[in-house]
Amino acid sequence: MEPPGLLSRAAALIFEHTGVPAEVYLIDYRHTHLVPVEPDLPLIPVDNTPEGHAFAAQQIVTTDDGALVLPLTVYGDRSGILILRTTEPQDEDAREAYAGLAGVLARALRLADAHTDLPRRLRRRARLTLAAEMQWELLPGSACSTDEFRLAGQLEPAYAVWGDNFDWSITSKRLTLTVSNGTGTGTDAAALTHLAISALRNARRSGGDIVEQAALADQTLYAAHRGSQHLATLLLDFELGTGRVRAIDAGSPRVYRLRGGVIDSVDFEAQLPLGMFGDTHYSVQEFTVRYGDRLIVVSDGVHTAESRAGELYGKSALVQAIRDTRLQPPSEAVRGFIRRFLEYHDGAEPRDDAVVVCLDWRGGAPTE
Repeated sequence: MEPPGLLSRAAALIFEHTGVPAEVYLIDYRHTHLVPVEPDLPLIPVDNTPEGHAFAAQQIVTTDDGALVLPLTVYGDRSGILILRTTEPQDEDAREAYAGLAGVLARALRLADAHTDLPRRLRRRARLTLAAEMQWELLPGSACSTDEFRLAGQLEPAYAVWGDNFDWSITSKRLTLTVSNGTGTGTDAAALTHLAISALRNARRSGGDIVEQAALADQTLYAAHRGSQHLATLLLDFELGTGRVRAIDAGSPRVYRLRGGVIDSVDFEAQLPLGMFGDTHYSVQEFTVRYGDRLIVVSDGVHTAESRAGELYGKSALVQAIRDTRLQPPSEAVRGFIRRFLEYHDGAEPRDDAVVVCLDWRGGAPTE
């Protein structure tokens, strides 16, 4: 049962605790607008507003009318903002206390998300297709930060995605990241991806490395579809202490690296997609990330997308988008990347799903 007035009560409790009127806003699925918990308040655009800047830059912002805007974030994953309508000057101690309050609220929202549909209902500005519902349920979150890395991902079209997906898992020593490029359309594509991600997770959670993960997913998809449907997937396993990365390229997602201002592609030996034959032996390739490296992973819905004039996005526009967003943190970089990707279509709907994942590596020592 949905807890009555859950999010509205959060604002009421903050007022009761601080004496300051509070408003809670959640970020919509496309990360373009902040959606109020209270229905009589307006949407707030992320771009070109103080409240949006607080969300995007993850900073405490004071608006022109004196309101204090605090980002709601858990381990780098942004859920929205808290606005405190106070006109009293705030010293550093008060701001720190309010920031701690925002942190508690962000964690409470994360817990509420597991027990009620209300946060997800509020965040949707349109109805999701069933296929999109299946895909969003698979996602680990939209961002994550640790001492070694900052990571973020985004799907498009957010409300009608079919089979593309990303997933990650973190331990004290490793980060496992997968990007999958679904085939087909509708719930068939979503069901295929759902089965594959479940198999990858099952192997991973049983202690299997990325070779065992790929093997189980390959066998599972082949057993279900006898090779008539398969899934292109890139598996990356990062060793947090050294920056060594083990990779299996089972399909079409691509990796681009920004290092010292230079953009290049990280190429692997292509192997068969998951589920094509069921007994494929997947081999591991390796590369190393350094402090300051940025990796951008995109599905083929990005690098093979065409403009109205028929030019491939991956030919030059993709590199330009990486360059344009290079100074932004990963969460903002993927948001800006998707915005440029949609602008490239000049108002037309993309013909395929798109996944963009951005990872900034902070492990190891800075180099000259």
